[in-house]
Amino acid sequence: MTLPPLSVWAPHARTVELVFTEHEPGAVHDGENRWAIVASGAMEPAEDGWWVPEVPVDAPFGADHGYGYRVDGEGPFPDPRSRCQPDTVHGPSRLFDASAQGWKDGDWAGRPLRGAVIYELHLGTFTDEGTLDAAAQKLDHLVSLGVTHVELLPVNSFGGGHNWGYDGVGWYAVDASYGGPSAYQRFVDACHGAGLAVIQDVVYNHLGPSGNYLPQFGPYLTEHSTGWGSGLNLDGPDSDEVRRYILDNARMWFEDYHVDGLRLDAVHALRDTRAVHLLEELAAETDALSERLGRPLVLVAESDLNDPRLIADRPGPGADGAGGYGLTGQWSDDFHHAVHVALTGETDGYYADFAPLSALAKVLNGGFFHDGSWSSFRQRHHGRPLGEHLPAEALVVCIQNHDQVGNRAAGDRMAASLDEGQLVIGAALLLTGPFTPMLFMGEEWAASTPWQFFTAHREPELAQAVTEGRRREFARMAWSHDAVPDPQSPETFAASTLRWDEAGTGRHARLLELYRTLARIRTERPELTDPDRSTTRAVVDDERHWVRMDRGVAAESGAGADVGPGSVVLLAALGAEPMPIPDELRGYRLLAGHGADGPRTEVPGDARVQPHGFLLLGRGGQS
Repeated sequence: MTLPPLSVWAPHARTVELVFTEHEPGAVHDGENRWAIVASGAMEPAEDGWWVPEVPVDAPFGADHGYGYRVDGEGPFPDPRSRCQPDTVHGPSRLFDASAQGWKDGDWAGRPLRGAVIYELHLGTFTDEGTLDAAAQKLDHLVSLGVTHVELLPVNSFGGGHNWGYDGVGWYAVDASYGGPSAYQRFVDACHGAGLAVIQDVVYNHLGPSGNYLPQFGPYLTEHSTGWGSGLNLDGPDSDEVRRYILDNARMWFEDYHVDGLRLDAVHALRDTRAVHLLEELAAETDALSERLGRPLVLVAESDLNDPRLIADRPGPGADGAGGYGLTGQWSDDFHHAVHVALTGETDGYYADFAPLSALAKVLNGGFFHDGSWSSFRQRHHGRPLGEHLPAEALVVCIQNHDQVGNRAAGDRMAASLDEGQLVIGAALLLTGPFTPMLFMGEEWAASTPWQFFTAHREPELAQAVTEGRRREFARMAWSHDAVPDPQSPETFAASTLRWDEAGTGRHARLLELYRTLARIRTERPELTDPDRSTTRAVVDDERHWVRMDRGVAAESGAGADVGPGSVVLLAALGAEPMPIPDELRGYRLLAGHGADGPRTEVPGDARVQPHGFLLLGRGGQS
């Protein structure tokens, strides 16, 4: 069904009015009376619960007027599919012509997940300006780092001046504080011009508490709580249009903004009992769109289920029974947890099961640690094996990300407590391991700035609830009241902004050079991006805290066969004792090495890896 502009879905409404305001964009951003209505027009019901203007609206009105709706006399409310909200999610909507952009990426062929290095960033704290245009000025840094995909934390419109993005409600609008929709198009165009793909983080599992007007229009939500907010109505009455609201949003990012992928937040919180799960439907539509556009489109799910069904193939035409959802990839928190425990020694909460170093070996070899094993944190068995046929790049892994840093009480990065040798071991495990690596902004130079949880809610009662709830949460873990930053404080947001001037000094510069070196080696040695997970073999010494990871291992010819060393071997000494270089590697060349006191330029004369540090050795090929 083709609908005219400014149509809106309100299936149970008795009346719907289209209303207009003459306020200049941004004029009522902080105002109490946000809607001075100057005109209105009646709407009439159409098919499937949609309402359309009785009289066609001339599109150019959008240059001078904001608009919204009154539903059954209540409102006005912004458009649920608004593309532009210069006065936050509470203000009038504005039209945006996505076709007006003069794109320069006509030759862009996209980038697949295989061989990718993803860089996760939050626009508001990536630069001092906190805008898309300012972030575009840093693309040379990302290219020199070896990044292939830029992953933006959610950019959808929110209330207040800044936000993490995970409690937004304006899913179709790019927040004005970042520059709005036109700036987003310019950013993607610039990325493609620099050879970088763009992945947009989207939150389809819940909506935030501020500015959530969807229930005024229809049954978008259910009583099911995700823990962050009400879940979406994916399988109840009227859920066809709710699902279409999500599917059309995904299509918008791909078509109107030319993004190359979506990161799907916490898909385990999507409650969907239909025979065809929303994720399967989304993957099928995305694959069809990818074929039409002639470039790869990536869907990566965040999930704590350790369920390979997310990335397993969908059943083909005429196939019986349930299959996979066919997503491109999924996050593996198990990798993060195993590396974090190995480097920091922290074993509280969900880290407890990863205390033995053998947990790291299991993750490197099998992808998941919890593959049906007992989870002491959950007090039950959890997960299932990944399956030999699934490619290594389908697991996206990290040693730091927005969640794992920001959800710590003080938002402290690993650089705040680890020495240089420990940090470089983490980098080596990430960038020479079998999975798709993702970096968190500033990680590459061991940024000294924390990344804390921050909000700027306008509603006093909501602001107080967030601050008190945050402190209550960490008080249970023996953190003092004053040690937990106030999310509503402007200083908390400011403290989380990267300091780019430090990247060229001291250990910051040495870490940055190492990340660049490892990313370069990753492109030069095909065994490091081999999709066959059986070509990786990791072993550890739990007592001495040594790790050895062989890449490019030959396929075994039979049970118990001695396949010999890999063509690239990582040796890491995480404990107090030096790690001997095995005799079988004596002919290998040094590809990279680093310790607590700086980089290594040659294999040590005593043939040992000093703690804390690593050596990356290679046979044949380029150095």
